Amino acid sequence: MQDSVDMAKLITRYKRELAAAAAYLALMGAMAIFAPAFFRDEFAGTWVWMSPVLVAAVGMTLVIIARHIDISIGSQFCICGVLAGLLAKAGIPVPLVAVAAIGAGAIMGMANGLLVAFSGLPSIVVTLATMVALRESLRWAREGEAVRHLPANFQWFGLGQRSGEVLLVFIAAIVTGSFAWAMRYLAGVRAIFAVGSDSDAARLAGIRPRHVTFATFVILGGLVGLAAVLNAVRFPQVDVNAGNGLELAVIAAVVVGGTAINGGRGTLLGTLMGVALLTTIGPALTFLHLPAQWERAAQGAIILAAVASDRAIQPMAGA
Repeated sequence: MQDSVDMAKLITRYKRELAAAAAYLALMGAMAIFAPAFFRDEFAGTWVWMSPVLVAAVGMTLVIIARHIDISIGSQFCICGVLAGLLAKAGIPVPLVAVAAIGAGAIMGMANGLLVAFSGLPSIVVTLATMVALRESLRWAREGEAVRHLPANFQWFGLGQRSGEVLLVFIAAIVTGSFAWAMRYLAGVRAIFAVGSDSDAARLAGIRPRHVTFATFVILGGLVGLAAVLNAVRFPQVDVNAGNGLELAVIAAVVVGGTAINGGRGTLLGTLMGVALLTTIGPALTFLHLPAQWERAAQGAIILAAVASDRAIQPMAGA
């Protein structure tokens, strides 16, 4: 009897994550029945493609749990990718290129964090302003020109496509697993949940909400820089528009994965399921010979269902 009660509590607690996982498994089941070629030709490729998105989504999960949001990550992603390409062309070793991109992302995240945490400005307003400022600065600096003629040791980290793809997925898995462990066992990271749930109560418990908020934006920026490198090594050139729309894709995946948009709750397992589900819809529709326009419609329906269920769960939790 106790085991049944514990299982029921577990299901109730993680119902959003389980719903995202069930939807993904249902999609995979449909592909196995109606388009089995998907698993031979495209399945592995979707995980490679989603690796940079997942890395950025890990950071966004922390920010949303802290009851904030960052819509400037697409612009940060573009800048970090271009920086990585330029440094690689200049002959800088790839590991140092990655460190520089991560550092640049962390600095941009630091700017957002300072304005949000210590100036008291709403995060959506701050990051909207920095999104436009960063994007226009990059447009002025590059005039739309991609970074071309990248050295051979930069693309796929110089390992060849197959090995490079494996490394991309491995890095994304390590980042996700490491932060999932930290969110469960490290007090400093657990403080993010306290701040997102009730910042005043967290302050009374000895937590400094402003510092926690600042740290989440810095971490997100650094992870966006890493994501930009993981994306840039996949192509022979770095497109200055590579990050356009990334913020919407990442935020949608995080919310679909069960992270509460009003803060205080979320898991990286749910984020993983949300990213997997939303990034697989497009390729799946192609293999099912359905119009590509249905991708946005399907994603929108899933996001709407996730937000609606979040609203429905709140009264139940308070009952």
